[in-house]
Amino acid sequence: MIDLDNQTDLEVNLSALEKIYASLTTAEVELLIVSDDTMQSMNKKHRDKLCSTDVLSFPMDSSFTPESILGFPLGSIVISASFVKEKAKTLEHNIQDELSLLFIHGMLHLLGFDHEKDSGEMREKEEALIKKFDLPKSLIVRTGE
Repeated sequence: MIDLDNQTDLEVNLSALEKIYASLTTAEVELLIVSDDTMQSMNKKHRDKLCSTDVLSFPMDSSFTPESILGFPLGSIVISASFVKEKAKTLEHNIQDELSLLFIHGMLHLLGFDHEKDSGEMREKEEALIKKFDLPKSLIVRTGE
């Protein structure tokens, strides 16, 4: 289940995100859609970066796994609404597609993938999900080409 907390006016097709979610896990995931100011504040607090960003992921304690504790949440994904709108316009695809791309990216981080440290595994998994759900190329895929 996705526990959605949309703090903005961004329209979210939750059923589209639920399909992606269901293909990856059964553990509960919290999804927050926030303003640019909130995202910048969170990025500063948690990553010591004084700028906004597109998506942040906060996995639960890694000593637990969703499979080991029934009902234990996987973690939280935070997405910037303004980034979604801006990138969708710039890249000429719709808002829901951009939201789905960022959701996939956040989900993979919750599941332990890390494109900054791995040897391309996250990029490969992201590409496979993008193809499966017929989405446009994501930032990680575009920058890897």
